[in-house]
Formats: sequence, structure tokens, C-alpha cells
Amino acid sequence: MTVVATNLRLSGEAAAALRDAAKRSGRSQQDLLREAVDRLLGLRPDQSARQRAVQAGIVEPPSLFDDVIPSIGLPGNVTTLDLLDRDHDR
Repeated sequence: MTVVATNLRLSGEAAAALRDAAKRSGRSQQDLLREAVDRLLGLRPDQSARQRAVQAGIVEPPSLFDDVIPSIGLPGNVTTLDLLDRDHDR
């Protein structure tokens, strides 16, 4: 695949909207522009329902890492290492 660089001049309004879209989606402005051009030219299928929902602000964009609270706890002095410990004496 050959990649070609190009200059693109946007209106102030379009540039601000692109910055906001990149921030909301967690993607680069360049990636968003490539996708838009590809879609316009029929080189990429239309976006998924999830992508449309993120753009509309209905759902939050996916994050790279979500720290979650464990849904279960271990009893007493049991640790995850205890659960993984194997009999190495065999």
C-alpha cells in the first residue's frame, strides 16, 4: 500500500469540530480524516452503530484501560496466589 502525504486547509469551524471529535473518540485527527475520505470514496464500509452512537454523544468512547472493582472477594486469608499455587512436589 502506497501512502501519499497531502495538505488540507480547513475552516476554523471544521478544524475545531475535528479536534473535538478526535478528543471524544480518542483517535487522531489524521485517522478521522483518513476514514472520512475513504468512506466518501467508497473505500471503507459505513461506520458501525457503536461509532455513530459515540459521535452522537449517546455512549462514551472506549478507553484504553478501565480499572475495575473486583466483582467478588476471596474469603479470609486466601490470595489469588493461593488459588494458582500448584503441588510442585509431585
